[in-house]
Amino acid sequence: MYLASTKTWYLERVVFLIAGLFTLLGLGIGYFLSPWGFVLNLLVGLNLVVFASIGFCPMAIFLVKCGIKPREQG
Repeated sequence: MYLASTKTWYLERVVFLIAGLFTLLGLGIGYFLSPWGFVLNLLVGLNLVVFASIGFCPMAIFLVKCGIKPREQG
């Protein structure tokens, strides 16, 4: 079983945290307010696929500008 290191909050870990929070927010909006809230889940999922595929993520760009460092400098 693989367990990720939880000693530091590196960029990729923060991106997953924010993606999870936005997904839960989209589910809440979709369930309690409007079915259009589920679109947020679609956007988060697409962004995660693009980030994993080509490495582009607007949230990661914002987080790097805020000073959060990637796990490995490349």
